[in-house]
Amino acid sequence: MENTDKQARLNELYQLIAEIRDPEDVRILFEDLCTRKEVENMAERVFAAKLLMEGKTYNQVMAQADISSATLSRVSRCVQYGSGYSKLLKKEE
Repeated sequence: MENTDKQARLNELYQLIAEIRDPEDVRILFEDLCTRKEVENMAERVFAAKLLMEGKTYNQVMAQADISSATLSRVSRCVQYGSGYSKLLKKEE
């Protein structure tokens, strides 16, 4: 499959998710798209990002979240240099 086809399909997925307003509908979609473990892993990444944004140390996050050190490192880089976590999670403050 060409990159343009892949990107179009990704954009279609992002648009679908963006249009969902009901958390229950999001849950249903994620259950259809992902395994339970994949959804749990995403939830742990969000939880770890929140902890890092609160100023918790790696050790504190590792003690509270079910996440590997490699994944925590990736989440940390995204919190520091990305825009998704900081844009979306600060809404809850």
